[in-house]
Amino acid sequence: MADEGNIISDLNLDQDPLANGEDTGPQIGLISQYVKDLSVENPNAPESYQWTEQPEMHIDFNIGARSLAADVHEIELKINAASKTSQGTAFAIELVYAALIGMRNVPDEQAHPFLFAEGPRLIFPFARRIIADAVRDAGYPPLMLEPIDFNGLYFAQLQQRQEEELAAGAGQA
Repeated sequence: MADEGNIISDLNLDQDPLANGEDTGPQIGLISQYVKDLSVENPNAPESYQWTEQPEMHIDFNIGARSLAADVHEIELKINAASKTSQGTAFAIELVYAALIGMRNVPDEQAHPFLFAEGPRLIFPFARRIIADAVRDAGYPPLMLEPIDFNGLYFAQLQQRQEEELAAGAGQA
């Protein structure tokens, strides 16, 4: 056991805790996550199980967020996956996977990146499993989506938007 005077960091354990609701430090927590919408289409089964042509996969995703209350936000991760060949569509999966996020005392400049980058990163593995299971349940090998760098995409889009605003401002001058 370490001596009290020989601690690595000061955890401020000697301070009295604040009364409930009086804590002013930033707090973020995952309240719940759920399937908001799931559609599985297998329009050419059972014939599509015999197709030998390599399918072309189309994967699209989109992120949305909205405020439900002062301290509660909903994140929606929308994923569309379709497998198509010249013979037609083998399957099409549409998933809207959502999460409720509690946020208190978080400035807007920190809340926005969390809602559009970090939050989706946290719920993506669950949405990925649902897509894999849906494709498998439709009679095909599971579709294992690659991990997505939501933080990298967020900052790339932010930089692109800033460059567009600068170009628009330079064009008006």
